[in-house]
Amino acid sequence: MHIAVCIKQVPDTTEVRINPETNTLVREGVKSIVNPFDAYAIEEGVRIRERLGEGKVTVVTMGPPQADSALREAIAVGADEAVLLCGRAFAGADTWATSLTLALAMRKLRPDVVLAGKQAIDGDTAQVGPGISCHLDWPQACYVSKIRDIRKGEAIVECLMETGKEVLAVELPAVLTVVKEINEPRLPSFKGKLRARKAVIAVWDDQAIGADPEKIGLKGSPTAVNRIFSPPRRGGGEMIAAASAGDAAKLLVAKIKELRIA
Repeated sequence: MHIAVCIKQVPDTTEVRINPETNTLVREGVKSIVNPFDAYAIEEGVRIRERLGEGKVTVVTMGPPQADSALREAIAVGADEAVLLCGRAFAGADTWATSLTLALAMRKLRPDVVLAGKQAIDGDTAQVGPGISCHLDWPQACYVSKIRDIRKGEAIVECLMETGKEVLAVELPAVLTVVKEINEPRLPSFKGKLRARKAVIAVWDDQAIGADPEKIGLKGSPTAVNRIFSPPRRGGGEMIAAASAGDAAKLLVAKIKELRIA
C-alpha cells in the first residue's frame, strides 16, 4: 500500500511578520517546525505500513527550499520517501491553490490513501485536506481519531464529532485528515536521523506536476487578504467585591445600568 502524507512547515513563533505588499507570511529568518497536527499523520502513515507489513510512506510538502528540513524530520521517524514542491510559481497560494497543487502531486504519485493533519497552526483553516479530495474527486473523512482497519479498496475509520464519534467505511483512494487523539508520535532514532541526513529529496516544480501557472500560487488564488492588523488591547476589567453573592449581583446590576445611561 502506498501512503502519501501531506505536511506543512510552519513558523515556531508568535512573532510572525507579514509582507505588507503581498499580505503573506515572511518566513526568512524565522525558525520553523513541522505542523504539529501533521506529525500525527506521519506517525499514522508509518504505523499503517508497519501493521500491514508492506507498503511505502511518501511525505509531500509545498514550500521554499528550507522546507527540506521538515521532510527530513519525517524520514527520521519512518517515512520512506519525500517530495518537495518548490518554485516561484507556487508562492503566495491560498488554500484553494495549495490544495490544487498538492492534488496534482497526488495524481503523479498515485497513492492508495492520503493522510494530513486536520489543520495547520498558522492558518487554522482546515481547508487544504478537504480541498485535495475535492480536486481529486476522492472520498474524504475529516477529524479521524482512529483507523480501525485499512486494506486495498477500503478503510474503516472513527471520526470525532461534536456529539461523539462516527464510524465510516471509506472507499480508497481517499483523503483522511487526523486529530491528535489518533496516536502518540515517536521520537526519531539515531539510525533514522542518519538515514534522513543521507536521503535524496525529490524536488518538483510546476512543470513536473503539469500545473497551469494561472491556477496556482498567487495568480491562481481566488481569495486575497486585503488587510492585516493586530487587534487593539483590551482594557483592564473591574473587580466587584461584596459580602455576599446577592450584594455582588446588586452592584453588578447598578454598574450595568450606569454604563447604559452613559
